[in-house]
Amino acid sequence: MKSFKNHFSLVIALVSILFSIQIFIIVDRTMEAYKQNLANNYSIIIISQKKLQNKEIIDVSELIDSVRELSADNVIERLNSGITEKNKELLKLTLPKFYKLTLTQYPSPNQIKKLRENLLKISSIKKVEDFSHSHDTTYKLLVLFKTVVFVFAIVVFIVTTLLIFKELRIWQFKHNERMSIMALFGAPVWLRSAVLFRLAIVDAIIAGIIAFALFMYISSAPLVQEQFENLSINIVIFDVVNDAATLFGASMILSIILALMIVIGHKEEV
Repeated sequence: MKSFKNHFSLVIALVSILFSIQIFIIVDRTMEAYKQNLANNYSIIIISQKKLQNKEIIDVSELIDSVRELSADNVIERLNSGITEKNKELLKLTLPKFYKLTLTQYPSPNQIKKLRENLLKISSIKKVEDFSHSHDTTYKLLVLFKTVVFVFAIVVFIVTTLLIFKELRIWQFKHNERMSIMALFGAPVWLRSAVLFRLAIVDAIIAGIIAFALFMYISSAPLVQEQFENLSINIVIFDVVNDAATLFGASMILSIILALMIVIGHKEEV
């Protein structure tokens, strides 16, 4: 029963760490997908006194994905639907050229500012409408949300790591007499601590399996899929190969490092 309690405490702590790691990975993927969706829907309008070649505009920045000239007919219709056809044609000749720019990614405020400055260097371009106010607000909210999740994951990682260290330390104290007797008979450190490493490795494997099963279920849950569909986001919630390797690797490395720290600390006390 005591052995079960020791394993249970360590496994739960490790699962908590793996859960926070995977949640951060999912949030990061979601943010990137959402930013791409925003980039697809976000555009910049430029006004030029004369017709420009698309290549001339695209060459301004690698951030520009495509350029489309807006029809003057739509602008005229909004101004006055009672204009005669002859006057419409005359008005078309005097109206500036409007271009809609789509971007390769959702830009940061600094990228938008630099893009605006580069576009205005073209002498014929008189105005650039980048909707910077609404863009900056959305971008800052995305950054804030990602930062909050990252801080939360770090706090969970630190607190849970301390708990794991404490559990392993308690286990060491329980077996301190046995380890001291083995030391008197000349047993090397690795042999005296073999059970400790075995405990750490077994619990790391168990925690990895639990985390793997948990996220396999979450990734296939209809409710989770529905929420992402409502956001028009399509991401890999759990990559069976890469994410599983990350979780098992993190669990194993953390357990072994903590076990090593305890062994080294014990050796220094002898």
